[in-house]
Amino acid sequence: MRFRPHGPGVTVLAAALLCAMPASAAAHPQPEQADRSDVTTVADGADPGLGVGKNPDGSISPAGSNDWSCVPTAAHPRPVVLAHGTWGNQNDWDVLAPQLKAEGYCVFSLNYGRDTTNALGALRGVYGTGDIRSSAAELAAFVDRVLGATGAARVDLVGHSQGALMSRQYLRFNGGARKVGHLISLVGTNHGSGSALSAVAKRLPPGSAPVFDAGLTSIAGAAAAQQVAGSDFVRGVNAGGDTDPGVDYTVIASTQDDASVPPETTFLAAGPGATVDNVWVQDLCPTDTFKHDTLPQSPTVAYIIEQALDPTFTGSPCPRQ
Repeated sequence: MRFRPHGPGVTVLAAALLCAMPASAAAHPQPEQADRSDVTTVADGADPGLGVGKNPDGSISPAGSNDWSCVPTAAHPRPVVLAHGTWGNQNDWDVLAPQLKAEGYCVFSLNYGRDTTNALGALRGVYGTGDIRSSAAELAAFVDRVLGATGAARVDLVGHSQGALMSRQYLRFNGGARKVGHLISLVGTNHGSGSALSAVAKRLPPGSAPVFDAGLTSIAGAAAAQQVAGSDFVRGVNAGGDTDPGVDYTVIASTQDDASVPPETTFLAAGPGATVDNVWVQDLCPTDTFKHDTLPQSPTVAYIIEQALDPTFTGSPCPRQ
């Protein structure tokens, strides 16, 4: 989820949503800028199918990932599966994937949630906009393929933003808890996004919520509406507690997060049979200023992930200091 709580005014996304609402709803405070800094869009009102989209567009796997002949080692017996966030694609892992490969992991990444019926999803290379339930089913099929190719009993998952929430949907409702050893949640929208759009949703007049949801879905995709704090989807994922038995969780938060707001809402509480390690990036590197979208490129995040996957890993948690 990439909705910044601060921004320089009303964007096309906000304007389109407000136009879809009753006049009484439009009089209420408006959502501020949705961060699409890595998405090139068309002019206001133009056909979104003509937009340029993301570059890289996800058509080529990150270096080091999706080697289907990879054989896990005794040191790293579980393959690592990387799941991007909303409006992203597998190239969001172009920095981390080769680092993990160099450490001897079998690394796999996927594009999921392609839905061209919404404006952003129609842009080239923009994934993670479709219904999160369907995306979890895509992840389930991908994990099964990884297990079949590698002969491993389980995988470890790394999910960024929606990728973490979607992974939790997979664990709970698609049989994933039997196939996953460790879930690493990187600024996951685990309890929804408390961003500007969420604030707007709470201030709408009675009866406006369905129109708001429909407008948000048509512009930003079903996954965007599902990640608004307090949504039916978020309540459903968390109804049985934050965790599933037999899975270890590492949850990474950043004080610089500008989408999962407030940032500590990403943290999880351990339930029966699960362990949770909630980690602040700035506890390890106070100078880390990577924002929500770019945290997969953070050296500190890479350190945390590698430590979570293998506690014997040594390196510098704050190489820029």
